[in-house]
Amino acid sequence: MKVVICGEFPEKAEENIFHSFPLSWEVHIVPPSGLASELSNADILIPEHVEINADLLSKAPKLKLVQTGAGYDNVDLKACTEFGVQACNAAGVNAYAVAEHVMALILSWYKNIPYLDHFLKDRGEADQLDYTGAELYGKTIGIIGLGHVGRIVAEYCNAFHMTVLGYSHKLIEMCSVEQVDLDTLFRDSDIISLHVPLTDSTRHLINAETFSKMKPDALLINTSRGGTVDEAALITALENKDISGACLDVFETDSPLRDLKNVLLTPHTAGLPDGIKYHKKRYAFFVRNIEKVMRHETPECCLNTV
Repeated sequence: MKVVICGEFPEKAEENIFHSFPLSWEVHIVPPSGLASELSNADILIPEHVEINADLLSKAPKLKLVQTGAGYDNVDLKACTEFGVQACNAAGVNAYAVAEHVMALILSWYKNIPYLDHFLKDRGEADQLDYTGAELYGKTIGIIGLGHVGRIVAEYCNAFHMTVLGYSHKLIEMCSVEQVDLDTLFRDSDIISLHVPLTDSTRHLINAETFSKMKPDALLINTSRGGTVDEAALITALENKDISGACLDVFETDSPLRDLKNVLLTPHTAGLPDGIKYHKKRYAFFVRNIEKVMRHETPECCLNTV
C-alpha cells in the first residue's frame, strides 16, 4: 500500500511523520511540485494545502482515500465522489490543542506577555514601563461556531468566570453558553473567536460591516481559516482603532498585518502542539482511518458517500 503525503515539511517533521506509520507501509512525502509523479499508483493521499480536484484525481486511478486534517476547503468533494474516492477529515482531533492556543492568545494579549518579556530582556527601566491590561473575569466572549473547538473554548472561558455567548447554525445544548444571533454577539462581546470552516457562506464572514458593529475595544481571535476574515477590512479596522486588536493564527494573504502593533500573530501552529508541522494525535488518527479503508470498513469523519 502506498501513502502519499503532499506538503512542505522540515526534516524533523518528516522524521516524526515517517515514524507514525507502520514500517510495512510505503510512505512518500513530496512537495506539491512532485505530486504528479507519485499519483499513478497511490492508494492514499494526505494533502497539505494542495487543491484536490478532478484533474488531479484523474491521474490517480488506484486512489481510495483523501485524508485531510480538520479543514477540507481544498478538497472538491463532488469530484471525489465522481471518481469513487472516499474523502475524510479529522474533525476534533486537534480540538484541545487549538482551544488551548486560543486561551494562550487571549491571556498573552490581556496580560501583555510579549511586551513584558521584551521589556525585561531589553533591560528596560521601571519608569519606562507603560501598558494597559485586563482581567478575563467578567469579560464576555462571543464564540462563532460551536463545534469541537468552540465548545472546548466555551468550557475554558467558563472556568475564567467569563460570560459566554455563542452562535451556531443549529441549537447546541450547553447550559453555560447563551446562543444569540450574530448582531447581538458582535455588539456585546469583548472578545470574538472564530471556529468555523471556510465555505461559501463563511468566506469574509467578518468584514467592514461587522467591524462597525463591534465594540471599539473588542479583540478578534481567528484560529480557523484566514478567508473567514476580510483581511483588508481587518487592517483598516486595526489602523483606525475601530477594534482594539486581533490575535491570528491564520491569514488570507502574506499581508501588512506583520507591520501592525495591535496584533499577535502565530504561523498556523494552533493545531500542532508536538512540534513544527506535526501532531502525534493527528497521524495516529490517519493510520486508524487508513486501516479501516484497507479493511473495507467505513472510516471516521466521512465527507462524501462513495
